[in-house]
Order: sequence, then structure tokens, then C-alpha cells
Amino acid sequence: MMKRKTFSNNVLEFNKWLAHLSFDLFDNYRITNPFNGKNKEKIKEIINMFYHKYYNDTDKRYLILGSSPARKGTATTGIPFEDANHLYKETGIMIDNFYINKSSSNFLYDVIEQYGGCKQFYKDFFMSFICPLGITNINSKGNEVNINYYENKKLENMLYKFIVESLKKQISFGINTSICYCIGSGENFKFLTKINEQYKFFDKIVALEHPRFIMQYNSKNRDEYINKYLNALHDRNDSN
Repeated sequence: MMKRKTFSNNVLEFNKWLAHLSFDLFDNYRITNPFNGKNKEKIKEIINMFYHKYYNDTDKRYLILGSSPARKGTATTGIPFEDANHLYKETGIMIDNFYINKSSSNFLYDVIEQYGGCKQFYKDFFMSFICPLGITNINSKGNEVNINYYENKKLENMLYKFIVESLKKQISFGINTSICYCIGSGENFKFLTKINEQYKFFDKIVALEHPRFIMQYNSKNRDEYINKYLNALHDRNDSN
């Protein structure tokens, strides 16, 4: 009898697939791909250690989807919503020039900690993105800035096929599709809802406010948003 692939094996194979992709975008838009960038060997070490630590099983998990990786966040570390500081504590590997710990990451770490810690959280959930590679553009001041796939219709259309294929591959890891959690209750949720109407990926999509929005505009209500996250994550059917 053939042995089932572990969840970690599936994630690592997916990242190898991402590493071999190339995109010819337009104007000053470009893709940021941590799996074939200058830190790719360190990234390979980090993701192997991280996913084998938390996902070395065949259990099903629920999917939590952001929009796309930030240039100095996941598009550098290779692991969704994990910043370099926290990954250094996890793996002992430091990523040069990105030893940072942002407030939005801290918000999610507090959610994870109050949920039961990394071991329990990652046993139940897999965090990723609708567009799993980062996107940047050069602004009018000549600075490279993060861009979301939905901020430009032409960009969204160019990436649409890639997004659909990425979602299909990630669901095949062993995802419980009864509920999907969407980080970003505006355009990201709207796009995922639209795509779900066509492909029927998930029975239900739950929208959660983005940590950056919470910390920038509603930091005084931080604890209320943490409770909202925790209530949503606990309010599900665990029949895998």
C-alpha cells in the first residue's frame, strides 16, 4: 500500500512549483518570489524545518488566506505571516537585513498564542494567500512598494489562472473545505467570494479584518478583534 504524503511534503512540493514559475508582467510591476531569490538556500532550510516541525502528518486542516505576501514579510521569509524575528526563534536561522517584527505579525502571534500556541494552531490551520507570490510596483517617488493582485484589473486578469491553479493545488494538500477564513474583509473577500461562486472551492468563507487595518486604525480595539478571530476559528465543524 502506497504511503500517503504528509501535509509538509505537499507544501514543500508546492513551494518547489512556485520556485520554477516566471511572470512577464507590465510597466513596473514585478513578482517577488522568495523560493528563487537571493536568499533561496536559507529559505529552503527554514521552510523545511518549519513545515516538518508543524505539518509532518496527514491530518486535514482549515485554510486561512491573505491576499499576497508582503515584500519584507512572507515574500522574504517564505512562510505565510511569519516574520524573520519569529522564524529566527523557531529555526535559529537569521535572514539578512530583515530581522524585523511588525505590529500586524504581533497581532497574529497573539491570536495563535491565545488559540493554544503554534503546535495546536498549525495542527488545525494552514495559512497562505490567494496569490501566493508577492507583487511590487515602483511608485511615483521611485520607491518599490507592495501591491495587491486586485489593485489593478489588468494585473488581476493576468494572475487569475495562476491564482485558480494555486488554490486547487493547496486544497489538495488535505484541506477541510467546509470553511475558509479570508484575511481582508474588503476586496480580498470580494474576489475570493466571486472565484468561489465559479469553482465551489469552499462551502463557506468567513471574512476577518486584516491585522494591518486593525493595528493602524483600530488599535484601541485590538483585544476585541483578537476575540473575533478566536471566536471565528473555534466556530467550525471539526468533522474531517
